Amino acid sequence: MTTSASTTTAPVADARALGLAHYAARGVLEHVLTRHGATFQQQVALRAAVTADAPQTSDDLVTQVRGSLKADPADIRATLDELLAKQMLVADGAHLRPTDAGRELIAAVGAETAPISARIWGGIPAEDLAAAGRVLALVTERANAELAALTA
Repeated sequence: MTTSASTTTAPVADARALGLAHYAARGVLEHVLTRHGATFQQQVALRAAVTADAPQTSDDLVTQVRGSLKADPADIRATLDELLAKQMLVADGAHLRPTDAGRELIAAVGAETAPISARIWGGIPAEDLAAAGRVLALVTERANAELAALTA
């Protein structure tokens, strides 16, 4: 019996495949975040504050999170308020700084997801990861341009 070419070739990358991969990986992260009482958007905002080279204003963080998640600025501001209420961020004049608790949350989530990420990404040849990285960067650039045109 012969095998048809369609069953032996690799799937073509498309929007659906990208979405499925994104939501599968995000599901893993959200499972870990739930154990820590945090949401995905809170983690993205907190990570932006923790990894910033300089103190960030609320507007800075809204811009960064919006650039990543394409979320509504009002929702992002509500997320920042949640992080302030949870004492993961603290206001320092015009800036929001991560607290020790905020840094610890990011570190704990990173430590818990590291072995899972290693299992997910492990064994994928470096050249495949490089090709996927180039394609994803191009898709991101083009999608951002299309979104900018739609919202202009």
